Amino acid sequence: MIGRKSGAIHRLDFIVAGAQKSGTTAFHHFLSKNSDVCLPAQQELHFFDDEEIFSKRPVDYEKLHKHFNPRRSAKICGESTPNYLYWPTAMERIWEYNPQIKLIILLRNPIDRAFAHWNMQRFKKREPYDFLDALREEAGRTAKPLSIEARRFAYVGRGFYAQQLDRVFKFFPKTQVKITKFENFRDEKEKALNSIFEFLDVRPLAAVQDKDRNVVPYEREMTRDERKYLFRIFESEIGKLERMLGWDCSDWRL
Repeated sequence: MIGRKSGAIHRLDFIVAGAQKSGTTAFHHFLSKNSDVCLPAQQELHFFDDEEIFSKRPVDYEKLHKHFNPRRSAKICGESTPNYLYWPTAMERIWEYNPQIKLIILLRNPIDRAFAHWNMQRFKKREPYDFLDALREEAGRTAKPLSIEARRFAYVGRGFYAQQLDRVFKFFPKTQVKITKFENFRDEKEKALNSIFEFLDVRPLAAVQDKDRNVVPYEREMTRDERKYLFRIFESEIGKLERMLGWDCSDWRL
């Protein structure tokens, strides 16, 4: 919410909360093209998953608001940090900050998401393990839930969307949450964007020029055995998500 006279931020109107490697960078790019929307210069603020900030009470929300400089045309302000969906404490913190806030969530086939996540960490020189070895080591590496390892190496853990959405719906009604399938966003960009802009109550873009954002070159393709390994892990989760959201996720199956 923007003070019309002061131009100051009182509260954010929306957050793009996840999931990581599910098109959030591309969506942030399109948000930045909408003159009705105010965004920070930095894409991922990592405010609501910062344990140090929330170790002190009252919380200093100016540390969040200082990143925003609304243009005169802006109707709403928001930010995008895809770790919030996964971070156990983030949703309650967001609710305490603004219970009327709108949440946007993009979800990708968890098998493809895991591989894209591993590839990103390899590209950043953070991941010494090959993919299957990294999956097998994940439980030990991420055993401490609020650690940097849990943030970096939760290739499988981030794909259990149903339990993450349970946390969302514990605090927010479904009317305040827009969940979009990554594959629909990828293949029907304008339609998906218009639906999200309608949810945010802002004008659609006059034209959508598709452009890949944050594209990390892949070290290699996923093998069939790796895909089968992950499908065994996620098969029941995919069915659970279909029932929860009324989606058809047949394209996420082998």
